[in-house]
Amino acid sequence: MNELLMNVVDWSRAQFALTACYHWLFVPLTLGLGLIIGVMETIYYRTRDEKWLATTKFWMTLFGVNFAIGVATGIILEFEFGTNWSNYSWFVGDIFGAPLAIEGILAFFMESTFIAVMFFGWKKVSPGFHLASTWLTALGAAISALWILVANAWMQYPTGVTFNPETMRNEMTDFWAVAFSPMAMAKVFHTVTSCWALGGAFVVGVCGWMLLKGRNRDHCMRSLKVGGWVGLIGIVLTSISGDTSAVVVAEKQPMKLAAMEGLYKGESGQPIVAFGILNPAKEVGNNEEPYLFDISIPHGLAFLATHNFNAFVPGIEDIIAGKSQDLQGNSMNTMSYAQRMAHGKAAKSALAQYNAALKIGDSAALQEHKQVIDDNFQYLGYAYLDDPKEAVPNVPLTFYSFHFMVTVGGYLMLFFVVLLALLNKPKWVPEKTKLKKALYWLAIITIPLTYLCSMSGWIVAEVGRQPWTIQDLMPNKVAISDLSAGYVQTTFWIFAVVFTALLIADVSIICKQISKKSQTDLNVVEKK
Repeated sequence: MNELLMNVVDWSRAQFALTACYHWLFVPLTLGLGLIIGVMETIYYRTRDEKWLATTKFWMTLFGVNFAIGVATGIILEFEFGTNWSNYSWFVGDIFGAPLAIEGILAFFMESTFIAVMFFGWKKVSPGFHLASTWLTALGAAISALWILVANAWMQYPTGVTFNPETMRNEMTDFWAVAFSPMAMAKVFHTVTSCWALGGAFVVGVCGWMLLKGRNRDHCMRSLKVGGWVGLIGIVLTSISGDTSAVVVAEKQPMKLAAMEGLYKGESGQPIVAFGILNPAKEVGNNEEPYLFDISIPHGLAFLATHNFNAFVPGIEDIIAGKSQDLQGNSMNTMSYAQRMAHGKAAKSALAQYNAALKIGDSAALQEHKQVIDDNFQYLGYAYLDDPKEAVPNVPLTFYSFHFMVTVGGYLMLFFVVLLALLNKPKWVPEKTKLKKALYWLAIITIPLTYLCSMSGWIVAEVGRQPWTIQDLMPNKVAISDLSAGYVQTTFWIFAVVFTALLIADVSIICKQISKKSQTDLNVVEKK
C-alpha cells in the first residue's frame, strides 16, 4: 500500500513540476518584456521619434504571443491544486486561495483590460492614455506574479493562520502577515528582478541574431541599449535580493540551505563552496566525505546566511540531531527531528481524540485536546514521516541547481557590463568582424543560459523544501488526492504532449515574427 501511495505521489509531483516548468518558460519573458516595452514607449512619447514607435511595436508583438501561451499554462497549473492536491486544498484553501483570488480579480482583469488597449488602441486613444495602458499591462503582470509568489512563500513559511480542529482546516488570522512575510517579500523581489534580467537577455540575444544577418542595425542599437540596461539593473537587483533571500532561508528553512551547499556537518565561520563535485556515496550518518572535489571561500556561507563571518551554520546531520552553536562556539540544543516527530504524533493523536470527543459532546475533553493540538501543531507534518531522513531533500539536485544559478548570474552581470561598455564607445560599430560575430553568438547563447538559470532558481526553491507541501505541516504524501497512479500517469503524458505543442507553436510564431519583421525597415512605422 505504501509503495502504491508513493507511486501516486511521485507521479503527481512530476505532473505538477511539468506544468510549472512549462509555465515558467513564459512568465519571466512576459515580466521582462513588459518593462522593456514600457521604457521604449516612454521614450517614443517623450521624443515623438517614429523610429522608437516602430521598435516598441516590434517587441510588443513578441510580448503578446508569449503572454497568450503563458495564460493558458497558468490556468491549468491552478486547476491542478484541486485535481491532484485536493487534501492540500482542503487543509489550507482559505489561506492559499486568498492571494490567488486577489491575483485573478485584480491583476488578471487589469492585464486583460489594458492589453487590449495596448495592442488595438494606437489610433483610437491618445498617446498618453496608450502609454498608461502599456505600463498598466506591465504592472498587472507584476501584480499577478506578486500574489502568486505570496501564495508560494506561505507554503515555504506558513504564518498568520490558526488551525480549527473542528473543520480540519487552517483559517487566516492575519492577512498582512501572510502578504508581507519576510519569505514573501524576499521571493517577490528576487523573482521579479530576475525576470527583468531574462527580458534584457532575450532582447540582446534577438538583436545579436539580427546583426549577424546584417538587418536593422539602428533598430538593434536602440534595443540593445534598453535591453542591456534593463538586464544589468535586473541582475544587480537579483543579486542584492538573493542575499536577503539567503538570510531568510537560513532562518526559516535551514535544511534547504544545507542542501544548497551539500553541507552535512557545519562549523563556525562556515566556508561556502565556489565550485564542487559531490560524493555520490555520501549519505546521512556515514563517514564519507561530502565532496570529491571543492574550491571553497573561507567564512563565505557564514556571512551569506547570517551576515556574520564567524557564525555557525548547521549542516544536514546537525539539523536532524538538533545541534547548533552560539557565536562563542558553545553548544546549543535545538529541536531534533526525532523530537519533532514526537510532537507531531502528539498533535495527530490529539486530533483523533478531539474528533471523538466532538461526537459525544464532551466539552472538557475538547478543551484538553485542543490545548495539546495548539502546543504541538507546528510539527504536525513530522507525524507522517517514518524516518528523520525523509525530511532531507534531494541534495545533488539542489546543490548543482544552486551553483549553476549563481555561476550564470555572475556571468550575466559581466556580460551586461561589457555589452553596455561597448555600446557607449563612440567608435564601436557592429560590423561583422570575427570578434563581433563571436559577441553576437554569445548574445544568442545567453538566452537559453538565462532561462536555465531562472529555472534552476525554482528548482532550488521547490526541491530544497521537500518533502513538504507546506513546510513542517504537510508532507507530499498527505497532500495528494485520492487518485490512481494510472490516472495521473495518463494525464501527465497528455499534458506533456499538449504543453510541448504549445511551446513549439510559441517558439515557431516568435521566430517567424522576428524573421519577418527583421526584413522590414524598422526605422519607420509600418503603415496599416
